[in-house]
Amino acid sequence: MLRVYLLGRVTIDSPHGVLEQADFLGRQGRLAFVYLAESPRRVERHQLAEAIWGDSLPDAWDTALNAIVSKLRRTLSRVGVDASNSLEGSYGCYELRLPAGTWIDLREAMNSLDFAEGAVVRGDARAAWPAAAVASAILRRPFLSGEDLPWVEQRRRELHELEVRTYDTLANAWLQVGNGPTAVAAARRAVALAPYRESVYARLMECHVAAGDRAEAVRVYTELRDLLSEVMGISPAPEVEHIYLEALGHRRTK
Repeated sequence: MLRVYLLGRVTIDSPHGVLEQADFLGRQGRLAFVYLAESPRRVERHQLAEAIWGDSLPDAWDTALNAIVSKLRRTLSRVGVDASNSLEGSYGCYELRLPAGTWIDLREAMNSLDFAEGAVVRGDARAAWPAAAVASAILRRPFLSGEDLPWVEQRRRELHELEVRTYDTLANAWLQVGNGPTAVAAARRAVALAPYRESVYARLMECHVAAGDRAEAVRVYTELRDLLSEVMGISPAPEVEHIYLEALGHRRTK
């Protein structure tokens, strides 16, 4: 089975050998591969060119793109991929079709997170946390370090959001099984990733209450209240106030 790693160091692992990041013949080949591998659809030639060069398209970009794709096909053939069929170019488009059963880290992370969130909703926390842990292990790795192309930065923002959801799901799952301290650790990670998001502070407060540390839940509320007041001039949402009152020992009202 082919294993493709797009986060961290771009790598392909196969029974025929391993392609390391340096084997993609420079940043242009690496960018082309990652863009095609993560795309769920056919990519127009000009889109692939913009993914490689951004706003700095060379005058002869069409010829240069042909050369990059040709080199990429030869590179893929080194790990047993029939690139003449897998990397198809027709009607002004390219499509990368990897062998059936190919494992891609980004897809695995998204599928695992979807499963984990669904399991939490169903109340099956023991099934949720292993899947969420897989997603967090993948998503903590960087995406195309050193690149600042617009599509790369947009993808990083999307992956960041997935990572926040992953830790929030982990915290929720641990809450459901009654493991407050471990839930606190996951919720703290979500707060570190999204320091201006009320929902992750609310989850952290819930985790502290579940762990029996109401004083720390109050401290988190105070931190959030001061942050929102200073930066946005607003107060915490009513849902957060309810958790705060619960931490103070008041009965939560509906």
